[in-house]
Amino acid sequence: MRYGIKSVTMDDIARELGISKKTLYQYVSNKAELIEQIFHAHISEEKCMTEEIRSTSSDALEEMLRIGRYVVEKLRSMSPTTVYDLRKYYGSIWKKMESQMKQHVYGVISDNIERGIRQGIYRSELNPEIIARLYVGKSVLVADEDIFESGGYDLATLHQEYIRYHIHGIASEMGRQLLAKHLAAEEQEQ
Repeated sequence: MRYGIKSVTMDDIARELGISKKTLYQYVSNKAELIEQIFHAHISEEKCMTEEIRSTSSDALEEMLRIGRYVVEKLRSMSPTTVYDLRKYYGSIWKKMESQMKQHVYGVISDNIERGIRQGIYRSELNPEIIARLYVGKSVLVADEDIFESGGYDLATLHQEYIRYHIHGIASEMGRQLLAKHLAAEEQEQ
């Protein structure tokens, strides 16, 4: 995640793990299989962390902001070349991972919108299915280098702006007031 996929060799990985390359190949048959296992573990970690955030958040807005912070932290720890390498050299793994993440994000956002509507902090006339699909679609745009050329904005900043944009679009008046409180508390923590 830090150095990109292409620049890290199986020798580098074996050396970092303190094992021989032969031992490494007892667990995976090639680099592609290792990458696929890493991303399955990454998706599982994301699901567990998202579930923990959802279960410990006092309301739908806090949930959305905390998930957004978590994603921003993950994006900051990832080299921009990682996604590029994955798309270019391991396209089938990228497509599978992207599909799984889209499904996961769709479910989380749909549930979050339903929770927020029940709590009165999101507008009652929203269609959670449509808004969740729009959210997933816009998430893909945030990472699109044709729209946000590399060097212009870092992914963490883009995602943070995107979360706030999303919340402002779905929040009720009560939700906007609660958002202001959450953001003020967040600023005091920093």
